[in-house]
Amino acid sequence: MSVKFLLDGDLVEIAECDPTGTLLEYLRGPLRRTGTKEGCAEGDCGACTVLVGELGGDQVQWRAVNACIAFLPMLHGKALMTVESLARGGALNPLQSCMAANGSSQCGFCTPGFVMSLHGRAIGALGSELPVADVIAGNLCRCTGYGPILEAGETVSRLVQDDSGLAQALAGLADDGSGTFEGRQWFAPRSLQALADILAAHPDARIVAGATDVGLWVTKGLRDLQTVVFIGDVADLKGVEETSEGLRIGAGVRYAQAHAAMARLHPDLGELVRRIGGLQVRSSATVCGNIANGSPIGDGPPALIALGAELTLRSAAGRRTMPLADYFLDYGKQDRQPGEFVESVFVPRPAAGTVVHISKLSRRFDSDISAVLGAFALTVEGGMITAARVAFGGMAATPRRAKGCEAALVGKPLVEATIAAAAEALRADFQPLTDVRGTSAYRIEAASALLWRLWHREQGTGVCVLDVEAC
Repeated sequence: MSVKFLLDGDLVEIAECDPTGTLLEYLRGPLRRTGTKEGCAEGDCGACTVLVGELGGDQVQWRAVNACIAFLPMLHGKALMTVESLARGGALNPLQSCMAANGSSQCGFCTPGFVMSLHGRAIGALGSELPVADVIAGNLCRCTGYGPILEAGETVSRLVQDDSGLAQALAGLADDGSGTFEGRQWFAPRSLQALADILAAHPDARIVAGATDVGLWVTKGLRDLQTVVFIGDVADLKGVEETSEGLRIGAGVRYAQAHAAMARLHPDLGELVRRIGGLQVRSSATVCGNIANGSPIGDGPPALIALGAELTLRSAAGRRTMPLADYFLDYGKQDRQPGEFVESVFVPRPAAGTVVHISKLSRRFDSDISAVLGAFALTVEGGMITAARVAFGGMAATPRRAKGCEAALVGKPLVEATIAAAAEALRADFQPLTDVRGTSAYRIEAASALLWRLWHREQGTGVCVLDVEAC
C-alpha cells in the first residue's frame, strides 16, 4: 500500500516508502522543495519546520512539525504545507512581507522555519494561543537577535484560511496504512483492535507515536528499524478525560494537546510541559511516548510519578494497570511484555493540602534536555507531613523515587529543620553519573537545592537553587 497525503491540496502518492525515510529528505529530494532547510537533523533548531494538517471532526487541525525527524509514513492521510505553499502568484503572504520589510532575515537559512512557525500561529495551529516567544522557542537564529521576528509575529497575529475543501479531501484518505520497503515494513492502524492484532503478530515491532526520540535513532544513530507501527492515527488513543478524580491521557495525545489540561491539574505541571522542547516537539511528542521509551531524563515521568500516576497497558490478551513508578525496571528496560503497548496514563488530582513543586534544571532554559528534574508532592495536615512522594529524573538509570528523602519527611512537621534533614537524606538516595549535562557532584547538590526551592517558595521568600548555605 502506498503513502498518500495532500500537499497544497494536491494528492502525493509514494508507492514504495522507506519506513524511516524522513519528510525532510523527501521534500528536498524528489519534491525539490528546498525552502525547508536541514540545520540540526535532530528537531532542535526549527529550520525544517513545516505544517501538518489532519482531520479533527470536520475541521483541519494544523500543527508545526520538524520535518527532519518526521518519518514519511506518518504523513499518510494528512495534509502538508511548506514555505513554498505561502507565496502564490509571485506575491508574498502578509507574514512574509512583514518579515522582509522589518529586517527579520539576514543570512536567511533559518527564516523559512520561523515563517512556518509564525504562520501556524496566525492560522490557529496547535499552540497558537501561546505568546509569540513561546511559539518560536523551537526556532534558532544566529543573526537577527529575534527582535524583528517577534515584532513580525505580533504584527501579523491572525490570517484567515479556508480549509473546507481540504477537509473533504482528507476524509477520503482516512484508512489504515501499511507497506513494505526492501524487506522492512510499516503499519499505521486506526483502531485499538487493529493495533493489538498487529503487535500480536509482530511483537518485536517498534511503536512510534511522535518520533521525537526514535527519529534521532535514525538521523544520528543511523539505526535500521525492521518493523515500525505508527500509532498517531488510532482514534481511541487520542482522548483527554478530565474529572474530579484526575486526568486520563491516551497514548496518542501530544504534549501540546494535553498542555492546558495538565496546567489545570497543577500550574507546575503546565510550566514543565511548556519547557519540554519547542512547540514543534510538543506538537509531535506524546505524553505516553515520553513514558514508554523509559528515558532516565524524560521530563514527564518524574512529575507524574510524584503525583501518583497509574499506567494502563494493553495487548490482544487484555489490559493491566500498574503504578507508573513500577513500569521502569532498569536502564532501557521497562515492564512491557511482547505485544503490549501503553494505552493511557491516569494522573490523580492533588488533594487539598498537597504541596506540589516541580523544577527542571537545564543548561539552556528553552528546548533543552534536563540535567536534573525534581518533583515533590507532600500531603500536609495540621502542619505535619503525612505522606510524601519525591521523584527525580537525571539522577539514576530510570526516573525514580527518593525513598530516603521521603522517609525523612513523613511524620515530621513542615519546618526548616525537616527540609534540612530530608535534603541530607536525599544525598544517599542516588549515585548519579557524570555526563555532558552535569557532574555527579553537581547533580547531588542540585537535587538537594530543589527541595530547598520548595521550602523557600512555600515561605514566600527568595529562591536559592544551588548555594543553600548562602541563603
